[in-house]
This record gives sequence, C-alpha cells and structure tokens, in this order.
Amino acid sequence: MFAKQNLLATVVATVTMFVLGYLIWGVATVGFFEGHTITDVMKDPPDFPILVLSNLIAAFALSTVYGKWARGYHSAGGGFEFGIWIGIFMGLGVGLLWYSTSNLMDMTGHLVEAVLEIVYYGIVGMVIALMYKATAPKAEKA
Repeated sequence: MFAKQNLLATVVATVTMFVLGYLIWGVATVGFFEGHTITDVMKDPPDFPILVLSNLIAAFALSTVYGKWARGYHSAGGGFEFGIWIGIFMGLGVGLLWYSTSNLMDMTGHLVEAVLEIVYYGIVGMVIALMYKATAPKAEKA
C-alpha cells in the first residue's frame, strides 16, 4: 500500500485531479452549470486546503485500488479503462443518486456532469497507470 509506485502515482494523480478539476469545473463549464443549477451550494471561495486534502485522499484510494486491479500490467489504455469505471460509478451511480434525492441540478446538468466525470476519472486513471508503469521494477516493465 505504501510502495514507491503507489505513493508517486498518488502525488501525480493529486496534482492532476486538482489542476484538471479546476480547468473543467472552475473554468470551462462554469457558465453551463450556472444555467442548470437549481440550488447553488458552492462556497466562494472554496476551502483550498481541504480541497487539496480531498484530492490527495481520493488519489491514494484510486491508486491503491488500481494497483490491485491492474495485477502488474500497466498501460495508458488500461488506466483509462479503470478510470472510466470509476467515472461511471461517480458520474452515473452517485450523480443519479443525487438527482433522485436533492435539488442541486436539473437532469441535463447531472448527465453532463456524468460525462465530465467519466472523462476526468479516465484521465486520472491513465495518469496513475503511467506512473505505475514508469516506476515499475525492470522485470515488471515488459
């Protein structure tokens, strides 16, 4: 769990999650989601130390699960596939749960959010896989 591969993948995934999350939700889609928000619950400004901590915890969990899921075979495509499944769980599973139990966004907002999360976690999974591959012992890199 605290192997070099996992820890380095965690650090790089944390940075990726923070930067990519900011670019997607903090810059590119702000206007779109303003039009599909029913109840605005956003903090202005966000609590950045807690945001970074949450990314670190999520990256560690994802990296640890990926390490067990990949079984020593690390590739960009495999990592992207892993991330897509995480994105489906988060975007559709949890997103539709939120839609059914709260008034945060309309259905269009939740569906777009699901697509964004699938892509986002796909990229994060790919980054984790590439870090595992880059830091694998020589015999494992084959």
